[in-house]
Amino acid sequence: MMRLKVNGQDHQIDAEPDTPLLYVLRDDLKLNAAKFGCGLGQCGSCTVIIDGKAVLSCVTPMVLLEGKQVTTLEGLGNVSQPAPIQRAFMEEQAAQCGYCIAGMMMRAQALLQRNRKPTDEQIRSELAPHLCRCGTHMRILRAVHRAARLMETAELAPADKRSAQ
Repeated sequence: MMRLKVNGQDHQIDAEPDTPLLYVLRDDLKLNAAKFGCGLGQCGSCTVIIDGKAVLSCVTPMVLLEGKQVTTLEGLGNVSQPAPIQRAFMEEQAAQCGYCIAGMMMRAQALLQRNRKPTDEQIRSELAPHLCRCGTHMRILRAVHRAARLMETAELAPADKRSAQ
């Protein structure tokens, strides 16, 4: 048995040490936002955040995760209370097929946690590992900038107003 902390909750997982995190998320925990794309860490659709860093879950073995905090897209928000990054992607209509978007949102979230005002060049560089063929790249760029503004607004809002959002 292995212990794993995902989205703030502790889990006991019966998995081999070399089992990729992606399989545990999808098969054991039923968290399906991270997608299986290539299985080789080359497309980005499986991206999650581990201790503040964007990580490809398809090539991250369970043995490396003891004591680490894993965050998936489900851990950021939900339909009724989306996180700023989720809300921004919806408002900018940044997704078409949606396969790569969860991974892009997670990598963008990790970027915004480090840098609240990224430039277009920084966003493009951060999202470069993600394969996307839908052609919404300009919308994605706008969505990341919108998320940065939403995050800033949320931080400036009084505490009672934040809890109502």
